Amino acid sequence: MIAVIGLAVGVIVGILVQPTVPVQVQPYLPIAVVAALDALFGGLRAHLDGVFDDRVFVVSFLSNVLVAGVIVFLGDQLGVGAQLTTAVVVVLGIRIFSNAASIRRHIFKA
Repeated sequence: MIAVIGLAVGVIVGILVQPTVPVQVQPYLPIAVVAALDALFGGLRAHLDGVFDDRVFVVSFLSNVLVAGVIVFLGDQLGVGAQLTTAVVVVLGIRIFSNAASIRRHIFKA
């Protein structure tokens, strides 16, 4: 319940404050969101499997965002940022859909 309240407060504060993202960070924000969604779906799947560990979730969340950001940053430095961004989104997207399928099987028993 605390997480739901925190999410609601965060959304309300975000709407009221309307923060701006610096131009230098804008290319990395979508990648960070996709990496965070991957960790979120992985955590939900682990919870449904009965093996959820909060420390593993936090480390997974932070490391997913950090590694994805570093890969995209290195791609930008090498001049192949768009290709590596696409690769990161595809890999994380596959993981998200795999976790979503597992969650669906847990919930609907199908």
